[in-house]
Amino acid sequence: MLLVLAGPSGAGKGTVGRRLLDREPRLWFSVSANTRPPRPGEVDGVDYHFVSREEFERLAADGGFLEWFEVFGDLKGTPRGPVEEHLAAGDDVLVEVDVQGALAVKEAFPEAVLVFLRPPSREVQRDRLRARDEASPGFDEAAFERRLAEAEAEESLADRFDHVVVNDELERAVDAVAAILSAHRSRPHAP
Repeated sequence: MLLVLAGPSGAGKGTVGRRLLDREPRLWFSVSANTRPPRPGEVDGVDYHFVSREEFERLAADGGFLEWFEVFGDLKGTPRGPVEEHLAAGDDVLVEVDVQGALAVKEAFPEAVLVFLRPPSREVQRDRLRARDEASPGFDEAAFERRLAEAEAEESLADRFDHVVVNDELERAVDAVAAILSAHRSRPHAP
């Protein structure tokens, strides 16, 4: 199955996704491509495939992405080939993307299960984003405020997802996503 974890910036997608992967050895994680520079502590090929804008645009033109968008001036996308290969091999796949990326994946793979991860409050979201963004080189207050405004707009799309999980307590949120994965694994699939 293809499990798509999405939500606004500051919802905790990366943290919930990593904890889920720790629990679920049968789940393969699709590493996205990104044209922005790595944040402190990020590792190429683990957190993202950090590529040049030119390389990304070439791959996009060749149909190499399942979904891709420009987000806050950077290009982000899910490489198509590895996802299709793992699904064809019978692996469950986790894709972690932003909200518009999740909706694009659903168009390409209608059987994908979309989980919208929501922060518990706007204040918690603001604190999470500020802590992460201020740790990045070149923190920009105006860009930070744009990200918060975009996150609010993304919240209005939660009803287009199969499931909504509030990340108010990390282990509870991971439990909820793991239960969704388990429930969908146990459903009979059409031939």
